[in-house]
Amino acid sequence: MPRAIWTGSISFGLVNVPVRLYSAISERKLHFHLVHEPDQSPIGYQKVCKLEDKPVPDDEVVKAFEFEPDEYVLMEDEDFEAARAEGYRTIEITDFVPYEQVDPIYFARTYYLGPEQGGGKVYSLLLRALEDSGLAGISKFVMRDRQYLGALRVREGVITLEQLYFYDEIRPVDEIKPPKTKVTKEELAMAEQLIDNFAGDFKPEKYKDTYRDALCEIIRVKRAGKQVRRAPETEEEAPPDLLEALRASIQAGRGRGARSDLSNLSKAELDERARKAKVPGRSKMSKDELIEALGRSAA
Repeated sequence: MPRAIWTGSISFGLVNVPVRLYSAISERKLHFHLVHEPDQSPIGYQKVCKLEDKPVPDDEVVKAFEFEPDEYVLMEDEDFEAARAEGYRTIEITDFVPYEQVDPIYFARTYYLGPEQGGGKVYSLLLRALEDSGLAGISKFVMRDRQYLGALRVREGVITLEQLYFYDEIRPVDEIKPPKTKVTKEELAMAEQLIDNFAGDFKPEKYKDTYRDALCEIIRVKRAGKQVRRAPETEEEAPPDLLEALRASIQAGRGRGARSDLSNLSKAELDERARKAKVPGRSKMSKDELIEALGRSAA
């Protein structure tokens, strides 16, 4: 059981659901330390007063807001308490809306909400009501001295709290939009065909953090005292003609689709296809090599 990072209740109308908040994400980051190279001792940091140029003890460190340049308003715990009138220890649902109407740009972070001790029945009631309605509960809540917007939904039998950005936190796109450019019917048709070649269902388990895996392998190699071999840099080619690039991409996409289908075949079936396709050296190839060779021949 993960550690709860917030406890409170969900409120809508006169109903209160006591809950505990858990992070729904466990990021698999690699954490690196700064060390002193000669003796590999960790580098430490001190809180230093910039004016006096000396370390500051923790009991002299306070939060402050820079109202004007170099003009600070010092804040105390009581000041933050005074601002917690709305949403403190309560996730108050104000609206129920279709979940698909929430633009993904508003999603910031996902949390799980579990029932507090003794609140299982009312939690299950809200869960069933949300699930049957297909709606998301829009709410506001305060956590760590900040108010957030949230959307409650059901995922795999648990109420999930999607932390949302507020409307005024989303930057406008007026200055980013490209100028209007003429696109030919042929270019559009080929672009749509290319999209269709890659279309399919979203399967999150197929996407892996290959950069992290490569770093882990480099760490293992260096730990073993071996030299890391850097791949040679390739020269960037000039951008191709748009239509030619689309045609080449569509052709490559067909080969990609063929390789995906081939991965479902057995080694014997791949050997037979390679024989019919007259793939050279097929008798000595592994299953992956056969898939790659057949994929190239289909492209």
